[in-house]
Amino acid sequence: METTLVLLKPSCVQRELVGEIITRFERRGLRIAGMKMMQLDEAILREHYAHLADRPFFPTLAASMMASPVVALAISGKDAVQVVRAMTGSTNGREAAPGTIRGDYSMSNQQNIVHASDSTSNAEIELKRFFRDGEIFDYEAAMRPYVYGADEG
Repeated sequence: METTLVLLKPSCVQRELVGEIITRFERRGLRIAGMKMMQLDEAILREHYAHLADRPFFPTLAASMMASPVVALAISGKDAVQVVRAMTGSTNGREAAPGTIRGDYSMSNQQNIVHASDSTSNAEIELKRFFRDGEIFDYEAAMRPYVYGADEG
């Protein structure tokens, strides 16, 4: 099983979509392995968006990510990174396919509801950035035999 990071951004929190988005992940058969609400600051955003920190739009991005708390989720499942990325849709909500989280809830490139790790290696790095030891749990969900076939791990 794989674990990936999802951040429910201020656009999700302020629009009161947190429960609805979490429900979508759970209904798919993914397991919430860790969850917490936190207020981001510029230091963690410069680290998280290091590839964008020198871009002219970074101050606007940082301000939008600090507008309210975010909800950090550690989500586990078979091929969790790939599954979550497919569920979130294209970064720009106007381009995201209907049925994806961004396609159903976003009209923006920046106010796009969620961040999701884009690779297993980045998921590992990002999970360590947002969760301390002991904040991500490995437990057997009772529904697992009804989500995965016996030969799927």
